[in-house]
Amino acid sequence: MIRRFLLSFAAVAFFYVTAMGADPTATEYSAVQCQGSALPYPAPASPRVIPDSLTPVFLNHVGRHGARFYSSSKFTTSTLRMLDRADSLKTITPAGKELRELCRRIVTLTAGRWGALDSLGMAEQRAIASRTFATFPSLFDGTKIFALSSYVPRCVASMYEFTHQLTRLNNRVELYSSSGRQNNALMRPWTDDSDYKAYMASDEWHKVYEDWVDKNASCKIAPRLLGESFPISDGESRDFAINVYKIVAGCASIGLAFDSSKFLTLEEYNSLWSIENLHHYLTHSASTLSQAPMELASRLLFNLIQTMQKAADGQAEYSVELRFGHAETLMPLLALMRLKGCYYMTNYFDTVGLHWKDFYVVPMASNLQISLLRSDKGNLYVRVDLNENPLPLLPGSDEIYTPWGKAREYLTRCLPLIMQE
Repeated sequence: MIRRFLLSFAAVAFFYVTAMGADPTATEYSAVQCQGSALPYPAPASPRVIPDSLTPVFLNHVGRHGARFYSSSKFTTSTLRMLDRADSLKTITPAGKELRELCRRIVTLTAGRWGALDSLGMAEQRAIASRTFATFPSLFDGTKIFALSSYVPRCVASMYEFTHQLTRLNNRVELYSSSGRQNNALMRPWTDDSDYKAYMASDEWHKVYEDWVDKNASCKIAPRLLGESFPISDGESRDFAINVYKIVAGCASIGLAFDSSKFLTLEEYNSLWSIENLHHYLTHSASTLSQAPMELASRLLFNLIQTMQKAADGQAEYSVELRFGHAETLMPLLALMRLKGCYYMTNYFDTVGLHWKDFYVVPMASNLQISLLRSDKGNLYVRVDLNENPLPLLPGSDEIYTPWGKAREYLTRCLPLIMQE
């Protein structure tokens, strides 16, 4: 009887929500969260603690570059062109004039530094290095450390900020570093992978994405900023809205604090965030459309397993191995490992924003750390931390410390079959 009542109540509630027009897949994230992958690094609230019964043996670190200046001028250039035209036509609104001033500030601040690591990004890397040092001090005392990065300058700069901070904390470490295109296989595998290139050229994911853009890029934003009488097509309105999102979402990363509600309602901010989020998901994470984006990280995961095994065998040359790449480096890796919150499979792409959130997966300076620890009894365990917060490695488990043998078996199964042989 109770069960029948609950089912009836649920049906009535669903009917009511549907009748009222509410979208059960709509998100209600904060303006900070809607910055998405441009969100400055969310430092942990408290220090990490390793139990006294476990001694650190080895650490693998894979990180994204820190906060950077806008990677391209195309969004500000396009938006300024529209705003200047609205001004010449005398249709521009007060909010549009304010957005134009913001764009000009961005252009002035970023001139000659598009895509470069900024002071906030430098500070993020130094802070992560300091906290990592505090968590694993024995791994940075009289030991050898290896660091590599993508050839992209902001990644190289992130590596040097991180390693420089380590030497400030203890100059008894030996540091060896490598940066350049020779590291593409690990840090930028999408540049050469034929399966991935074929997927990116396919119509399937483009159709899903473009349908979502049509549904979620509001055509109300352009007239609010450019003026009701400004001549603009629906397609141009949607492009303009996406450009406004890109501009607004990136401000915090370069230290520009302002009220996003001047240009976007929170509902619009969420809708535009969902477009960028879906693009990240479809092109660099696991999905039912293709395994190619996720499997970009296969060589990187294999490298992590190999280095962990060498350390487990007592044959590791280095106590710590650091790698610095991009959001596109981490998204496939975290999905390939099936980490909680980083892997979501569905045929209902309107639910992606509820379960896979780029501001959680890859904020600026996001990082994955896999530590190998030895117990008092000599047993080896693995701990996984995403953005300095512990995560269970095994799906369906709440355990933070996984026996190395079980962890190695699981991670090996995550690899494509051809690499498991």
